[in-house]
This record gives sequence, C-alpha cells and structure tokens, in this order.
Amino acid sequence: MTSDAAAALPSVLGTPLTDSAVRVLLLGAGELGKEVTIAFQRLGVEVIAVDRYPDAPGHQVAHHAEVVDMTDPAAVTAVIEKYRPDFVVPEIEAIATDALGDIEARGISQIVPSAFGVTATMNRERIRRLADEELGIPVPPYLFADSLAELRTAAASIGFPCVVKPIMSSSGKGQTTLRGPRDVDAAWETATTKARVANTRVIVEGFIDFDYEVTLLTVRSIDPRTGGIITQFCAPIGHRQVDGDYVESWQPQQMASSAMASATSIAARITGAMADGRELGGRGIFGVELFVKGDDVYFSEVSPRPHDTGLVTMASQRISEFEMHARAILGLPVEVTLASPGASAVIYGNRDAQAVGFADVAAALAIPETSIRLFGKPSATRRRRMGVVTATADDVATARRRATDAASRVRVVPADQAATEVIDRPAGQPDGATVKLPHAAAK
Repeated sequence: MTSDAAAALPSVLGTPLTDSAVRVLLLGAGELGKEVTIAFQRLGVEVIAVDRYPDAPGHQVAHHAEVVDMTDPAAVTAVIEKYRPDFVVPEIEAIATDALGDIEARGISQIVPSAFGVTATMNRERIRRLADEELGIPVPPYLFADSLAELRTAAASIGFPCVVKPIMSSSGKGQTTLRGPRDVDAAWETATTKARVANTRVIVEGFIDFDYEVTLLTVRSIDPRTGGIITQFCAPIGHRQVDGDYVESWQPQQMASSAMASATSIAARITGAMADGRELGGRGIFGVELFVKGDDVYFSEVSPRPHDTGLVTMASQRISEFEMHARAILGLPVEVTLASPGASAVIYGNRDAQAVGFADVAAALAIPETSIRLFGKPSATRRRRMGVVTATADDVATARRRATDAASRVRVVPADQAATEVIDRPAGQPDGATVKLPHAAAK
C-alpha cells in the first residue's frame, strides 16, 4: 500500500484467503478481539489475530493466528510486514506504539483509529493532558509521580481519598484507591508491579464522589449522505466495577438531558482528536468513560476500540459494538439503535487452573432472555474473565437481575473433574431411566 492507499476505503469486499481479500490484523485476540474477528468475518474480511500467548480466544476463530510479544517493536513490525494488511486494529493497550507510527508513516497499513490515537489513549498522562490542556474538557484534579517520595507529595496535595493508577495499564490493573497516607507505599508497589505494562510513573487523581459512572460508546463512521465523518452515540451504559474492573453493565443508564448533552460534547471532542487531522481518520468505536455528579460530567478515560462494558450491546442493540466497529473501519453505514433494555454480568474463573470446564450452563440459560458466551481462554485465575451473560427484559432492573442470577449459576470446575453426559435411554430401559457415561467415553 502507498501512503495514499493506506488512508483509502475498500470499494470492494473480496473473498478471504484470495488476492481479492480485505485483510485486517488484530493486535490482541482476547474476548473482545474474538467478537471483532467474527464481526469482520461476517463481512467477508480475512482476519489475522495476534496475541502474546497461543490459543487465545481470537486465535480460535481467525483465519490466521500469530503469537508475538506485542511490546517488542521489531516483532510488531515483522508480523505486520508479513501480512501487509489493509488495516491494523489494536485491541489491547500493551503494544509497541512506536512501531505503529512507523508502519503508518511508511504507508504499509492504516492504523485504527490512527497511530496518534492509539498512542495517546494508551498513555494516561498524554490523554489527560490532551483533554484538560488542549481541549478544555472537565477532568478530576491530577498530578504525576515518578517515585515513592513524589507519590507521597502528590497524594497529600490532591488530598484523600484519591486514586493512583499506572500511566500505562487497563482494566484496573495496578490501580488503588487511597483512603489516607498509610496507603501510599502499598499503592506505589501495586502500580509499579501489577500494571499491564512495566513502568514507574503514576497518575494521582482526585476522587470524584460521583452519582454514577457511564461508558458512552461513540462511533465515528462515514455518513452515506455526505461522504464525510459522522459521530453517533449509543445509549449510555451504566456499570459496576470492583478494583477498577467491570463486573456488570446495563443499558440504558438514565441521564438528565443536561448531563447527556455534556457527555456527548465531551465524547465528540475527545474522539474527534483521534483523527489526527486526517479527513476520514479516526473511524471506529470508542469507549468514553465518564463520571456524572448531578449535571456535572467529568472525563475519565477513552478506549479506541470496543469496550468491555459494551458487551451488553450484543443483547441490547440492533447491532453490537463489535459490528459497529467493523462497519466503521470499512467505511460502511452504522446505526446505534437500542433494541431492548439489557444487562451483562461477568463469569470469573474463581480458581487458578491451567484448564477449566463450565458446569450448570443449562441452569443459567433456563432464566428467560439470557445468552452466554464462554470465551475459551486456555487458563483461569480467580479474577480472570472467562465468560459473560447477557440478558434483556422490559426494564433495566429485571435485565440486571436476570444477568447476575444466570452468571452466578455457572460453576467453573477443573477440566479433569469427572464429567458425565446424559445419553438417550437405550431400548428396554424403564421409563425415566438415564444412562451416564464418563465424558471421555461419551465422545
């Protein structure tokens, strides 16, 4: 691809595994990447899924699977040069962003939403300064620290309670809420050892005593009427987090009209900056996280990709956040129609094991209007997301009860636990009799 071609939209969607194919390379093949892969494949796109470990969820469904250290610039460059895809779509935060800038500058592939957008959103300092200093968006008070001593000073200046986060991480990894000076040392240790990316710089944020927190999924796509970029907003998604990691989400979250107006203004400005000055740049879906206190709305973070709290859209919207992302990247029309109130609830590993199974799935699905997606991760930890339940109902409260009830019924069990299968009753057996065979013998 030339530099001009790298910014072009495909006029024809070809056939995978042929010379006519439109190719997308995903950097990150977890549960969200798996759904993005499927969305692209339904549009006839050839998908290369890259992750740091073999047999990741996206590897299991993609046309090609690669295992790469995505924090190594040479490794990232090599895998992109090997396939020379039309689009490179980062799906995680721990990526060598310098390599993406070089790929974009050389015109090899189009980076989604842009190399600048990926770099800025990965770095909490860069995105916070962009929002506050350049765009004038309301944010919680913040300071940065490069040492334990600086953290003590910054935390005292911000005041308690406050939140300490690594500059580069996600999903609550390395994050701590400090209630007082005694918590500072432990927060420094957590931030510098448990982040997704090794670093020794942290952000200290003032604690906003918000009424609620929302994800405003914001999609930038091609307007079929004008050929230019249009920005659309899904109904706001409420969510509950534990230690910075999402546990459940629901849609819609009710918001006052004034707060909603502020939220859409913030989201439009921060996502528009991701275009990096390109006429049709910055396409795709963004998860804009916001704190709401009365009519006041504060920017928290933005992810230039489908958001974990947006898993609810697989049930609540006519097209999910994953299909919206794929359509927007390819230059296809996008709609944000809410089909039903809905909710999602996470199924955690609840154990440390190299392989697990899932029991009582039937009992979970007996709850009306529920669906389950088991991600297929090759190993489990107690707090690793292994699956999700989505549910719909006539109202959000009922959908939330259905999703959390169904998720609680699923038991994560060791893979070597003796499993049984019920097979058809052989001829001659009395009514009501069943025959159970060990799982291995029943295959």
